[in-house]
Amino acid sequence: ESSPHLPAPKDVMIYSYNFHSLLRWSPVKVDRGLVLYTVHFKTGAFNQWDEMNCTRITQTECSFPWSLKERRWTVVLRVRAELGQVTSDWVQTDPFVAERNTTIGPPKVNSVIVSSDSLLISVTPPFGSEAGDFLRYHVSYWENATSTTKKETQMSNTLFKIRNLKELTLYCFSIQVELTTYSDLQLLGLQSDPECYRTTIS
Repeated sequence: ESSPHLPAPKDVMIYSYNFHSLLRWSPVKVDRGLVLYTVHFKTGAFNQWDEMNCTRITQTECSFPWSLKERRWTVVLRVRAELGQVTSDWVQTDPFVAERNTTIGPPKVNSVIVSSDSLLISVTPPFGSEAGDFLRYHVSYWENATSTTKKETQMSNTLFKIRNLKELTLYCFSIQVELTTYSDLQLLGLQSDPECYRTTIS
């Protein structure tokens, strides 16, 4: 039974980055004793709570298990504090769907080959894709001198060229990923930090 004397965890939030998801909460403060936490989950398909490999843990976070890796599933989590035989009320999250609610990080820039009129850029996507995923890279680039005018280009390959550049000119670029899933959901990722390269002379 829950007891009014043990406060429930606060700031209960699901954090999800590149489809790696975890539940976090603020620690419950008590005068003496060690507070433990238990996390349960349920999916949209089955309306029953299951244990989530985070039972009576001391940490204030719990990673999603491999069994919850399906991005399209609707998942609800709950957590409570426990001290000896005393437990707090459960605190429940809003429904979470990774395909809609994850944050996509920027792609990793592997290499940039500079010529007099182009930059050849190779990137790695921020996560392993699944069947039905379509990734598009949004590339913004600008001359460093006139950084107010940005140009945009879109590519679906991980190796692409920014063309028609001036020679001996410093250009900067930033890339973000757009994921379209097979259920036609679109997620736009975070932009990469700008990288700058000077073109060569022909």
